[in-house]
Amino acid sequence: MNDAHLHMVVNHFPIIGTILGLGILIAGIFFKSNSVKSTAYVLFVVAAIFAAFSMVTGEGAEELVEDMPSVGKQIIHEHEEMAEKLAIVLYALGVIALIGLFMNYRNHVNAKFVSYVAVVVAVIGVFFAQQTGTTGGEIRHTEIRANYVPGVEGGQNSSVEKDHSEEKE
Repeated sequence: MNDAHLHMVVNHFPIIGTILGLGILIAGIFFKSNSVKSTAYVLFVVAAIFAAFSMVTGEGAEELVEDMPSVGKQIIHEHEEMAEKLAIVLYALGVIALIGLFMNYRNHVNAKFVSYVAVVVAVIGVFFAQQTGTTGGEIRHTEIRANYVPGVEGGQNSSVEKDHSEEKE
């Protein structure tokens, strides 16, 4: 298993874990259940851990694919920038989740406040997760790129695309 494969194995959990955790946390707040909220907090901590693994494996994956046809360094750079923002948010969310677990365990008076803070940070995390997932997918899935043209290598605008567009007019 090379670094690119390992990166693909671990990079989905920060995204999925954050989305599921947010839904579970909202349910826990709605149903006033500390055990449900604690489940969400555990998911957030695990998502933060997997975010660290994703960042570590991302460097090796970059080295393997950056010179492949239709990939390029710019698209990888965009993904890397988004992934760094997501990682920071998830690390913060992981710390907030640990505080929330402790406060739930102690039935602390401010446990409810921490759960609301976690919701706000998780929503920010879901936004960056969507951006990171999209930019990551665009690296090898040229069909989801904004400038995708069927039949053109890498989906890039080219003279072939211009020739086809002129024929349609």
